[in-house]
Parts: sequence; structure tokens; C-alpha cells
Amino acid sequence: MVDVKFASLKSTKPHEYALRFLFGGIVTVTAGIIAKRFGPGIGGLFLAFPAIFPASATLIEDHEKQNKQEAGYDGTRRGRIAAGLDAAGTCLGAVALLLFAFVIYGLLPSQAPFLTLAAASLAWLTLSVLLWFLAKRI
Repeated sequence: MVDVKFASLKSTKPHEYALRFLFGGIVTVTAGIIAKRFGPGIGGLFLAFPAIFPASATLIEDHEKQNKQEAGYDGTRRGRIAAGLDAAGTCLGAVALLLFAFVIYGLLPSQAPFLTLAAASLAWLTLSVLLWFLAKRI
């Protein structure tokens, strides 16, 4: 079940936020360097990489492991499963991001930029939710 836990914002330590920003910045700078060298089309592909995923997966694994250890259990397996679920969700979002890119590519030259962005965002959201529901059923 998808839910929002605002209490987890308080449990996240400042260095964990810094790690996420660092990973995001590294991916963005790398995409910029690639774009400068190989052109914006190729650089944009790298910019689409889920920038904070590596940090998030690591932090999720650590949190789950720590929660189980506090209860007196070895949380290694639980941490890996939680990180794996996060990775699966990231993959679903990335697949939907391809649709976003195709809609932008197809509509941008002929439509107003705002309408193109709105259509691409709606396509991404729709496919992301559809893929999530399909994955939930499997």
C-alpha cells in the first residue's frame, strides 16, 4: 500500500539529505559534461537517470536493517528486499519516462511548449500508475 509518512522526514539525518544532494549533483554535472562532449540529445539521456536512486536505495537498506536490528533480528535480508522494491519502482518510473520523452519529441516542434510539457507529464503519470497497478497484481 502506498502511503505518506511525514514522521520519516524527522528520522532522516542531515547527512542523508546531503548524500542525496551529492548524488543528484554528480549525475547532473556528469550529464552536462556528456552533453558538452556529445551533444544535448545524448546528455539528456543521462540526465533522465534517477539521480538520487543510488543514495535512496542505500539509505532504505540501512534504515530497514537498523529497524530490524533494534528489534533483535538480523535485518540484512529485509534491507535488501526493501532496496529491491525501491529499485523496481524506479524501473517502472524510468519506463514511463521513455513515454514522456517520446511525447516531448513528437509534439514539441508543432505544439506550444506548455501544452507539450503538460501532455508529456500526463502521459508519464498515467503510465507510471498503470505499471504500478500491473506490478501490484503480479
